[in-house]
Amino acid sequence: MSDTLEKIESLKKYMGEKSKSGICLAFSGGVDSSLILDIGCEEAKKNGGRLVAVTFSTRLHPKSDIEIAKKLCEERGISHVVLDVDESESKELLNNPVNRCYICKKHIFETLLSFAKSNNLSVCMEGTNFDDLKSYRPGIKAIDELGIESPLRKFELTKNEIRSIAESRGISVSKRPSAPCLATRIPYNTPMDFDLFERIEKGENQLKSMGFKNIRIRVHQNIARIEIDKENFKDFIEKGDIIVEKIKGLGFDYVTLDIEGFRSGSMDININKE
Repeated sequence: MSDTLEKIESLKKYMGEKSKSGICLAFSGGVDSSLILDIGCEEAKKNGGRLVAVTFSTRLHPKSDIEIAKKLCEERGISHVVLDVDESESKELLNNPVNRCYICKKHIFETLLSFAKSNNLSVCMEGTNFDDLKSYRPGIKAIDELGIESPLRKFELTKNEIRSIAESRGISVSKRPSAPCLATRIPYNTPMDFDLFERIEKGENQLKSMGFKNIRIRVHQNIARIEIDKENFKDFIEKGDIIVEKIKGLGFDYVTLDIEGFRSGSMDININKE
């Protein structure tokens, strides 16, 4: 048996046992939480357990997450709840400090714990994977402090393994690009601007409609710095005039293509990650 298969068998057994006490899963509709959802529901049925998927409606996450999450749950007949969370309630978070992710995750997962308690669900879970430990992820500290389970991290499943397993199980979002919160598009210590986030989301959606998949519009004052996969550079340049018109139409004065290409966490380059 391969190492990956051993991990999956361990994950299945773990999810089956945990489902007996009731699982409350933070479900974004991304590939990580979708794999947990798929295996968790399968094992819950075998073990007479219970799993409820919870998606957060926030001002910092793409609105498309909710519709994707709803569709995935409907496809499998899974109990799904959408909870509203307003990040603007936290003055500390609005200042966008370097530990922003910690503050945000703590706020969101305290809400998850409260929901779980009210619905007799003993175990809360989320989708951090083993590769996430290599990046600057202060939110993991909040997850651990609150006692939230991270089964993919626990069984050391990498992103490539997760995508491969999800595809083999017929999970429709197996190739879906990651969709981190919109605050990752601005430098730390730049105050949150929810109108700006709406414009960024609209711009990224416009570029996706033009055939680009991995997209980030990072904003530095009045400059829109666009990250895409390097293999799409030629197509981007050919469509440059249309792209400039669309992005400037959202209120940005300058539109640039980052020649380093798409990469997660490009706003974290000067952060002390200790």
